[in-house]
Amino acid sequence: MSDRPQTPLLDTVQYPEDIRKLEKDQLPQLCEELRREVISAVSVTGGHLGAGLGVVELTVAIHYVFDTPTDRLIWDVGHQCYPHKIVTGRRDRIRTLRQGGGLSGFTKRSESEYDPFGAAHSSTSISAAVGFATANRLANRPGHAIAVIGDGAMTAGMAYEAMNNAEAAGNRLVVILNDNDMSIAPPVGSLRNSLARLVSSNKYLTPRRLAQKLARVMPRPLHRTARRVEEYARGLVTGGTLFEELGFYYVGPVDGHDVISLVEILENVRDADEGPMLVHAVTQKGKGYAPAESSADKYHGVVKFDVVSGQQDKGPTGGPPSYTAVFADALLHEAQRDDKVVAITAAMPSGTGLDKFQKAFPDRTFDVGIAEQHAVTFAAGMAAQGYRPFCAIYSTFLQRAYDQVVHDVAIQNLPVRFAMDRAGLVGADGATHAGSFDLAYLGTLPNFVVMAAADEVELTHMVHTMAMHDSGPIAVRYPRGNGRGLVMPAEPQRLEIGKGRIVREGRQVAILSLGTRLEEAEKAADQLATMGLSATIADMRFAKPIDTDLVRRLLTTHEVAVTIEEAAIGGFGAHVLTFASDEGLIDAGLKLRTLRLPDRYQDQDKPEKQYEEAGLTAKDIVETVLKALRRNDLHAEHGVLA
Repeated sequence: MSDRPQTPLLDTVQYPEDIRKLEKDQLPQLCEELRREVISAVSVTGGHLGAGLGVVELTVAIHYVFDTPTDRLIWDVGHQCYPHKIVTGRRDRIRTLRQGGGLSGFTKRSESEYDPFGAAHSSTSISAAVGFATANRLANRPGHAIAVIGDGAMTAGMAYEAMNNAEAAGNRLVVILNDNDMSIAPPVGSLRNSLARLVSSNKYLTPRRLAQKLARVMPRPLHRTARRVEEYARGLVTGGTLFEELGFYYVGPVDGHDVISLVEILENVRDADEGPMLVHAVTQKGKGYAPAESSADKYHGVVKFDVVSGQQDKGPTGGPPSYTAVFADALLHEAQRDDKVVAITAAMPSGTGLDKFQKAFPDRTFDVGIAEQHAVTFAAGMAAQGYRPFCAIYSTFLQRAYDQVVHDVAIQNLPVRFAMDRAGLVGADGATHAGSFDLAYLGTLPNFVVMAAADEVELTHMVHTMAMHDSGPIAVRYPRGNGRGLVMPAEPQRLEIGKGRIVREGRQVAILSLGTRLEEAEKAADQLATMGLSATIADMRFAKPIDTDLVRRLLTTHEVAVTIEEAAIGGFGAHVLTFASDEGLIDAGLKLRTLRLPDRYQDQDKPEKQYEEAGLTAKDIVETVLKALRRNDLHAEHGVLA
């Protein structure tokens, strides 16, 4: 770690109005100091570094030109918002990023008036900006809406749906395409910047408007010809024809790290009388920090690191493999056995472990970009053609394709395999990335099999079970983080659908665990044993179909039963309660309790703190059992409720 950098000019800036007091020739220095402050802060907290470094100049230029927060600035996803937070009154808290009670790693409406729209899922910014700008126009209020969206986010259909309807926003809408992968245009220099300044200025716009007016009074064939010549000639030079066809006036490409040019271009855009404007800025992810610039992922997400060397603090090495790695290895095993196994992901090959699969089977790996809806229906098409697709998507991102899961997969009973990484709580990424709802949203669907792995061995068995399951859709959920360090099997087993397993036999208490809370259930059973209470532990394995025979036996042979799952209300516990009600077990005086995630969004924190807050620890299981049994004597004797 290093000391905080010297930032004399940045020290004069608390809010954007302070930036607007500076001379233009001071802005490059401000950018340099802001970049150093971002690097210093993230070295302490960890977080998303590369994206923020790439938009330092854009951040300064936007706040210099536009009257934020009256003008609404919306960052797509929000990975890149750290420089924005520093110059919008939150510098004194920037070293609390992603920590309990600290700043969110994304924009958040409740955190600042400069965050008009919360983000963390991709490709929503243009739609929101169209809403802001249109509302201002209807109310005759001042104010632009500026959406900053990355080229990766432009792979999502929602971005184009928004652009296709942007005309309603008129000249109050500005979209800045942050192209940091050079996927649309090659690197640009002074000639491109000069051209961008020209086509965004009144010197260009006025004659263009005059030409358009003249064209309108021409005979229709000449009108169409003149319009096409004007648009396509400029499109050949600037690359903006697609955006013009969607109703935008295109400006660019421009150098996204030339803050003076950016200011001049954005001033022209701000003052133009045209309709929606799109500024195409080419940037470099990780700009200004050599370790990030040379890294394959440009330091997209990092843990704490040393500023001088760039060495990240990975913590202790040699521990159990992550669940993501276990899934990747298990899927590789299935692909080696069966050439019909294919893998699909939506812009997350490394996050889901499919980068390893891709190296081994490049022709059987499909990264469709940030397009979860397409990923699911694409998988459905492959399944209908006899292949065995594994659709590896984070639980929180699969929510975006729910309609496709229902209509294109479940109703047609197609055997698409869903591998839902990051199921449950996710620590520093907070509520937007928590996989809280998959058990509820998949468990309601007929034809679906839904599994939850209790440990890395179970996950291996479940991947094999999925590969062998051709009679309908099937899903497995598993958490962020590492396994328990169990010995892995030489060969995976095919699990019987809808059947759980008994981990420990007891008499008075039944604990029905789904997923990785099994370890806490075992700790709770140990604690109950010290109180003279014997507990049965069942790893239920399946949220749907539930093991009705096992559930009936456990509920009717124990004094109290507790279900536990790392998921929102409406999941496994709800299915057990429904079964108990349908079977008339409730009428028999059954003591059944359900432990699950609270019915609210949990902010970022350390995982252990989140579990305590959610009430999903061994202590919570014990307390629930004692309350159900009304054993106040044990409450006091063992201090469970202290």
